[in-house]
Amino acid sequence: MSKTPFPSQASSSPTCSEAGAGAIETRSERRRRETRDRLLDAALLLMAERSVEGVTIGEIAAAADVAVGSFYNHFQSKEDIHATLVDVVFETFADALDEQIGQSTDPAEVIGISVYLTLSRAKADPLWGQFLAREGFSPQFISGRGLGYRLYRDLQRGIASGRFRPADPFMSFLAVGSTVVGTLVAEVALDRASSELRKLSETDSASLPRRAVILVLQLLGLDAGEASALAGKLSDAAPPAPPLLKSK
Repeated sequence: MSKTPFPSQASSSPTCSEAGAGAIETRSERRRRETRDRLLDAALLLMAERSVEGVTIGEIAAAADVAVGSFYNHFQSKEDIHATLVDVVFETFADALDEQIGQSTDPAEVIGISVYLTLSRAKADPLWGQFLAREGFSPQFISGRGLGYRLYRDLQRGIASGRFRPADPFMSFLAVGSTVVGTLVAEVALDRASSELRKLSETDSASLPRRAVILVLQLLGLDAGEASALAGKLSDAAPPAPPLLKSK
């Protein structure tokens, strides 16, 4: 019997620059958009490294090579640009995931695809992954938006259908989220880890994203054999989309 692949990821998500494409853009509108995009790029770079609390508006403006006054032409505050950045970086990606996996009726496949493609995207775009890892430990992870919210939504659907049987649904949600964030950190930091830890990470020939999927599905009540079989389909998943913003 031929192997049924997980659905491939949708084509590239729209960038900030592509918003409103199709309309005739004036020179002043183009300059305004380009300035806004530079500010978002700068905020992504700085906030991925130091979090929103560790960055000032002056640093964002300087990194974008614009005057501080220009910042306020686009954003009301540091928190405003951070919220916009979360929408651009994560909401657009999450929308693309929803569109791509909408044809899947098995909650285990939905979770598996989401985890695998999220980790694959982070590996392909380390700055995106670094920002996601930092945001994964923020209050927004359990708020009504972003990838954390969608994970909770999909987990609830799996529980309602009887596919998942976690002993403690909320702690399972936290455990799954922590597994994803921990894998993100490991992908970035393993090359700087001790030789003993690197050796331990290589005890399984499967990639870290695939191993994360297997563990996540087991946390949700699937047995090891079924979790491994579902993860085995992931080799047919398409590579992640290009970065939403330009990594400096």
